[in-house]
Amino acid sequence: MPRFYSDEFKRDAVAFYENSELSLAKAAADLGINRQSLHTWVKDLGTGKRSRVAVQKRQAQAISEAERIRELERELRKMTEERDILRKAVKYFAEGDKLVIRFQFVEDHRTDYSVKRMCEVLKLNASSFYKWRKARAVRNTKTCEDSLLAVRILSVFNQFNGCYGAKRIAAEISDQYEPVNHKRVARLMASMNLRGYSKKRKVKTTISRKDRSVFPDLVTRNFTADRPNKVYVGDITYLPIKGGGNMYLATVIDCFSRKLTGFALADHMRTDLIGEALAMAKDQRGSLKGAIFHSDHGSVYTSQVFQQQCKSLGVTQSMGGVGTSADNALAESFNATLKREVLQDRKVFDTMLQCRKEVFSWCVRYNTTRRHSYLKYCAPNTFEAQAFALKSISAITA
Repeated sequence: MPRFYSDEFKRDAVAFYENSELSLAKAAADLGINRQSLHTWVKDLGTGKRSRVAVQKRQAQAISEAERIRELERELRKMTEERDILRKAVKYFAEGDKLVIRFQFVEDHRTDYSVKRMCEVLKLNASSFYKWRKARAVRNTKTCEDSLLAVRILSVFNQFNGCYGAKRIAAEISDQYEPVNHKRVARLMASMNLRGYSKKRKVKTTISRKDRSVFPDLVTRNFTADRPNKVYVGDITYLPIKGGGNMYLATVIDCFSRKLTGFALADHMRTDLIGEALAMAKDQRGSLKGAIFHSDHGSVYTSQVFQQQCKSLGVTQSMGGVGTSADNALAESFNATLKREVLQDRKVFDTMLQCRKEVFSWCVRYNTTRRHSYLKYCAPNTFEAQAFALKSISAITA
């Protein structure tokens, strides 16, 4: 039987449809009426507002699309210009991508493109380019002076059969001609691929003493413990710095959780370095009384000062065999891991400050976030927390 709808309901239904963005069918479904009925009501009672809204919407869409087209055209012109700049710049980079080469490219193409645009594409600071351009006269003079000095360097280098390095060559030139800084000589020697002969530097961190005090090996390569703060291992490793220097890292590692409880970093390997690392471990644990500390036979570990520190802390010293790295394998493994993960593809740190920052950061992450295979891929801090929780549960249920 056909349903009866009042005039008021029809007007409300038409208003609902015209004030919404729903399709006729969807609006009819929402109202619970026949689509054809709603179509008839809109035709008879509608104001035409829906049509005006639709027209306005289409116009807005057309304007938006036109603006988008213009934006895409601008972007295309920009990308095309960037491509052309990079194509021409490739020829300049045949001998390497250096800052001065980029500046020279901008200088040579100032009439083809705007300086600002070329600097954007080549990742340059426009003010730096103008500063470089202004200093051309001084730079040309310096280039001539460097060329003359390079000839003198080569002459001295050959005179002494390639055995002289930058400092000796600088001294020789200063005596023969005029004073010159050895750093400037080193820079020019590097550009000419000249290097004074020297044997490869070998860094030795374990320096034994003939009068050393020898302690028995209480660990015997068993780097495990049934509880924290029972057995520790430690070592000193060198961290190479660019230019020939070193930083040194002393460590104190808990065999139970592999936690780095103490460490110290300095540009020397004196006794106070390992003393600082052991003091940090004491602060971390609260007390080291009754613990074993295992190390190699380095002079710093056999020194009277360190022995006295261990006695005052209640620590028993242990040492492996002389010249046997396997007797302190856990500490050696830690050192190798640190260098591998921090240096990665590098062979040296650029500066001592960089070394300190990166190594400190890694040592902190080692305890808190770095997962350890021995600990079933838990971090040392997490492993200790789990072990403590398990022990507490066992004590309650016992």
